Amino acid sequence: MRRESKAVMVGGVQIGGGAPVVVQSMTKTDTENVDETVAQVDKMIEAGCEIVRIAVPNPEAAEALKEIRKRVTIPIVADIHFHYKLALMALDAGVDKLRINPGNIGAIERVRTVVRAAESQNVPIRIGVNGGSLEKDLLEKYGTATPEAMVESGLRHIRILEDLGFSDTIISLKASDVRRTVEAYRLMAEKVDYPLHLGVTEAGTPFGGTIKSAMGLGILLYDGIGDTIRVSLAAEPDEEIRVGWEILKSLELRNRGVTVVACPTCGRLAVDDFVGIVTEIERRLQHVEEPLHLSIMGCAVNGPGEAHDSQLGVTFGRQVGMIFKDGVPMRRVSGEDIVEEFVKEVEILRKEGKDESLVKEDKPLVQIG
Repeated sequence: MRRESKAVMVGGVQIGGGAPVVVQSMTKTDTENVDETVAQVDKMIEAGCEIVRIAVPNPEAAEALKEIRKRVTIPIVADIHFHYKLALMALDAGVDKLRINPGNIGAIERVRTVVRAAESQNVPIRIGVNGGSLEKDLLEKYGTATPEAMVESGLRHIRILEDLGFSDTIISLKASDVRRTVEAYRLMAEKVDYPLHLGVTEAGTPFGGTIKSAMGLGILLYDGIGDTIRVSLAAEPDEEIRVGWEILKSLELRNRGVTVVACPTCGRLAVDDFVGIVTEIERRLQHVEEPLHLSIMGCAVNGPGEAHDSQLGVTFGRQVGMIFKDGVPMRRVSGEDIVEEFVKEVEILRKEGKDESLVKEDKPLVQIG
């Protein structure tokens, strides 16, 4: 059962309040380079990004947001650290959310100025606690960045906003390891009803970081905690998006794009370069948004059974593939032609699905008007 949280609108996308878990990521370009930034966001959207965060480290970047906002079709979060005037500039540029910790931007008058400006534009604020940058007094109190220290930091920032009458808030509590991340979110989930943005910060390389993110986010999401996620990898942001979707799909929380069931192979393998075939099919189908379940099996032992549970499947014999549709054999294809022919059948299936209003992807709740 999912944790109950209040609903917060980020542009037209609802976070919390029972909405589907939203997938977001962050650009890695120089924000001042508008064309490059927009091009990266476009790739992220193609991969399934629903909200994009953009760094605003200086006035030039804040100024560039005006043009970026005109050309980007999904909600934008301005990532601000310390400088309240950059937050005001970002709001003037038309961003949909601020990521800024109110306790770090100086005198209360500065905080009040930002809060009132955000309030007037119906722009929420994400409080982002990071285990690597906690307040000095909390580090002295707890000895290190413990989950308890992270939660206390978050509650401080929340209190500042609440004292100003502001509650359009989202919270994140990210550490670079699974244990602290999970414990911090669990503690905070018991104390407030604000939506929670999940992430294991600085998770690492595509291999190690994917495992770490899947463990941390997976534990929390399985427990019903979390309203939006960002996978943080030393990789391109569209890869972060793909990993995020796979985490949600594996828990049956969202349904988008192709799910490929592929055997791990063994001595019964009846085709050359099976791994290459699977990898190429998956690459060729990255653009697919419709939720399709496919199976690619290297022999006849488990292949027909997996194909029975798939919309499309292929099972290999000796250099020959049998393509199945809804568990029923369709036709044989030579091994060297399987990628092209299987992709062709997927595209036919997509067209049939559109014509017959096949299962639609679930969407975050969207406010119209």
